[in-house]
Amino acid sequence: MGDKKSPTRPKRQPKPASDEGFWDCSVCTFRNSAEAFKCLMCDVRKGTSTRKPRPVSQLVSQQVTQQFVPPIQSKKEKKDKVEKEKSEKEIAIKKNSHKKTRPRLKNVDRSSAQHLEVTVGDLTVIITDFKEKTKSPPASSTASVDQHSQSGSGSENTERGVSRCKEYSVSFGNPYWMLPTDVCGKDCFFEASFRYNIHAKVAAESLHLAVVACGDRLEETITMLKSAILFSRKPLQFHIFAEDQLQSDFKAILDNWAFHGKFKYMLYPITFPSENAAEWRKLFKPCASQRLFLPLILKDVDSLLYVDTDILFLRPVDDIWSFLGDFNRTQIAAMAPEHEEPRIGWYNRFSRHPYYGETGINSGVMLMNMTRIRRKYFKNDMTTAHLAWEDLLMPLLKKYKLNITWGDQDLLNIIFAQNPESLFVFPCQWNYRPDHCMYGSNCQEAEDGIFILHGNRGVYHDNKQPSFRAVYDAIRNYSFGDDLVNSLLFPLQLELEKTVHTYCGRIHKQFTKQLTKSIEDFYARQTNGR
Repeated sequence: MGDKKSPTRPKRQPKPASDEGFWDCSVCTFRNSAEAFKCLMCDVRKGTSTRKPRPVSQLVSQQVTQQFVPPIQSKKEKKDKVEKEKSEKEIAIKKNSHKKTRPRLKNVDRSSAQHLEVTVGDLTVIITDFKEKTKSPPASSTASVDQHSQSGSGSENTERGVSRCKEYSVSFGNPYWMLPTDVCGKDCFFEASFRYNIHAKVAAESLHLAVVACGDRLEETITMLKSAILFSRKPLQFHIFAEDQLQSDFKAILDNWAFHGKFKYMLYPITFPSENAAEWRKLFKPCASQRLFLPLILKDVDSLLYVDTDILFLRPVDDIWSFLGDFNRTQIAAMAPEHEEPRIGWYNRFSRHPYYGETGINSGVMLMNMTRIRRKYFKNDMTTAHLAWEDLLMPLLKKYKLNITWGDQDLLNIIFAQNPESLFVFPCQWNYRPDHCMYGSNCQEAEDGIFILHGNRGVYHDNKQPSFRAVYDAIRNYSFGDDLVNSLLFPLQLELEKTVHTYCGRIHKQFTKQLTKSIEDFYARQTNGR
């Protein structure tokens, strides 16, 4: 077994005869003779099987030094390199100095500096305003012409800038303090709502009244318009939004009335934004939400009184119109509370959305400063940005459409719940409804008489509240030119005396108190006009 050889172990090859007697240095690879103990070239000792050769440290450092020594440059190359480095340093210095120093304004009079401090939140910005240097003209005659042209162009630029400032939309993505100077002056640095504080000039010639009629509301609307014409002192401008099939009937009736000098009218089709028309049309009742778009449709109308078709005026329209003069700088609309008694209120007991005040508001009689509505940006609970009227309506409907019951009135409650400073609230006798008397009298202001009667719940057409129906029938049956006392007031008083078995009928004198005063004022004006 000891004589066996491993089959995998290779046989040792003998060295060639030419290499015998020499060894190669492991450092410099110089071939030395067999007798040499050290390398004749690098002085490194010959290695053995148990000891590796050690390179001489001095030799190693010398080799490294020689390896990294840069090539010798000529004088010309050295000079070019120095000039290049110098030019690069100068360019860097110029760039740094440009970043640090601010550019100086040219052609300005520094002695005319005016400083303005503007604070927004915790940030205060100081603005310095300089006037342009006046150039001395070569001749006196030319000076007057140039001065006149400069002042004229300056005023034109100022007016143009102010108008652009008012028209410029301030949005969440473009804060008003970032507006360019050619768009706005210093006024744009203040809160955006101050720029909407433009006192609307109410036209003395006519009072604008709007109504929306659909379905079987033709007779009801005509009766409302008749009550508005009867006692109003100033001319009326009616804006009637009606379905196509009703427009010819409206035209035929209104054209036959003899009071052409007392009113004018315009007929409009029912229109909604095209992308959401179906959704708006079916909200609550057909066409009811049309009132929300009146500020966007009647763009040339400054102020407007919107009323439902079931409204009757027992006082001149001029009286409620006068509330526009009582608006403060933030108020854009006026409405009456939905209820006076919280125990029978609907919003405070059943609503699933925000509402104004303690009991909400009723939108059957809505006085609007539409110029302010179009210019205002409204707070909302959908975004931190304030939204314009046209940008607010659809997102509001999408958010609350499953929670609202009374359609557009609920949307108005949500808007003014989040912008309470924008609403003027007038007393309940300007929007008197069956809820104010059917459970007992709860509108104390109506003790002086009812100014505007609102027959919601369909009470003009059933016998549930006969006192309301009696007023409606009396005005509907009255013909223009007849005696107001004998043809309107006396027949109404007789009918109201038959309703004392109801809660509303027990206070029937409140239904005729202001009507009697309106008739007296009407005949007094006729007497004074003679």
